[in-house]
Amino acid sequence: MEEYLLPCLNKQLFGIECLGCGIQRATVLFFKGEFVAAFKMYPAIYPLIVLLLFLLLNLFVKFKNDFKIKVVLIVISLFTIVISYLHKMQILF
Repeated sequence: MEEYLLPCLNKQLFGIECLGCGIQRATVLFFKGEFVAAFKMYPAIYPLIVLLLFLLLNLFVKFKNDFKIKVVLIVISLFTIVISYLHKMQILF
């Protein structure tokens, strides 16, 4: 399956990883059952999975505060993506 992953165009052109680098490999690791390795590869995989599951569930079941829940899940996902990227680029701790 790994041979079908798309290369990062940003990394190829500029030599710098993008905010999404690692998500494909982390998804493969997640579906292989390697949950810790998936988290180490791309820490935002779990908030994004929760967001995706909520969005799919929300297609069939309407919640009272679904918009607020979506916003909170999106903010958590974006925060995790940015913090993990800054950590990977050694800008933060």
